[in-house]
Amino acid sequence: MPPVSSARFAIGDIVKHRLFDFRGVIFDVDPVFANSDEWYESIPEDVRPAKDQPFYHLLAENDNSTYIAYVSQQNLVVDETDEPVDHPAISGLFEHYSGGRYKLKPLHRH
Repeated sequence: MPPVSSARFAIGDIVKHRLFDFRGVIFDVDPVFANSDEWYESIPEDVRPAKDQPFYHLLAENDNSTYIAYVSQQNLVVDETDEPVDHPAISGLFEHYSGGRYKLKPLHRH
């Protein structure tokens, strides 16, 4: 079994994509790739990330819309804007925004 990388980010952290213009709040983490092969193969080969790293589920936003994104650790960096994310699903998962991150509601903690 290949080694598993440690997650660099946590649930509630606000991150932005390293290559594309969007940001979001992390609401789940997979220790390694856990999406479909079809999804993975749709990524152009020259930018396709390795599967043996954490992948993050984000409530994401860009200038045009909000959506859910699935992003490899290598493609995320800390968002340093200190601005909350404007996604309609945030209030269902998180209590509030403070200190650059969101606090998960107790109902959703493991």
